[in-house]
Amino acid sequence: MDVGNQDPVTGRLTTGHEWNGIEELETPIPIVVFLFLAAAFIFAVICWVLYPTWPLGTVYTKGLLGFDQRHVVTQQVAAAAADRATWTSKVEKMSYADIEADPQLMKLVKETGRTLFQDNCAACHGIEATGGPGFPNLAAKSWLWGGTPEAIEETIRVGINSTNDDTRVSQMMAFGRDGILKPDQILNVIAYVRSLSGAKSTMGDIEAGKQVFADNCVACHGENAKGSHDVGAPDLTDKNWIYGGSEQAVYTTVYSGRQGHMPNWGARLSPLTVKLLTLYVHTLPEASK
Repeated sequence: MDVGNQDPVTGRLTTGHEWNGIEELETPIPIVVFLFLAAAFIFAVICWVLYPTWPLGTVYTKGLLGFDQRHVVTQQVAAAAADRATWTSKVEKMSYADIEADPQLMKLVKETGRTLFQDNCAACHGIEATGGPGFPNLAAKSWLWGGTPEAIEETIRVGINSTNDDTRVSQMMAFGRDGILKPDQILNVIAYVRSLSGAKSTMGDIEAGKQVFADNCVACHGENAKGSHDVGAPDLTDKNWIYGGSEQAVYTTVYSGRQGHMPNWGARLSPLTVKLLTLYVHTLPEASK
């Protein structure tokens, strides 16, 4: 058998294999590798003896320590549930004012409330509760049905235009489609409404629109256009537009009407969950308007 030549630099024999003039050395495996393999084998044997290891049909070797990861996890879950029950029982019994006055309790409420909000509400209102086309910006504090904790809780519980018997009901009439207003009146009232929040319009007459508003819109939005919590009519004087504040968006709203929808979460969520969501939404940092 050809064992190759002796390398002149290292003095070791080569394997006889050559690639482009480079010969492979016959290098022995370092002893430290065998030491690590032996240590790993010994460690494995110790683990086999001490911990649950080998499956034996429907059971398994228990190990000398009797360690059970499932039992550990069960204990951890039970401890977490007990800890949660301690503070959630306080939330259930305390008033909104007392809860919000307790910083430590509110820290837990906000952490849990944020998770609940993301799981149930973010699809419509967004992760940061800033809303989107057709869905109110909750962080702007421009409340349609009132911003007290009690009002927010009721809105969450019964919904808006939902299947609940006590649902909040709100609808914007289709002033154009139903022939209530003429085309020029629609353009005029759009110009007036947009002017209330400082926006300029390229069509319509503001003064004429003011009269159209007084004749057709004050019943819901009020004489000062600040809206009404009784009927869920939005404040038209701020810059928070649920369906958009462009001329085209406002035209669509006036012409075709609007009727939003919010599920009655009281049928899906527990009273505690509704209360946690109420506290989270009520204490959201106020966004700039």
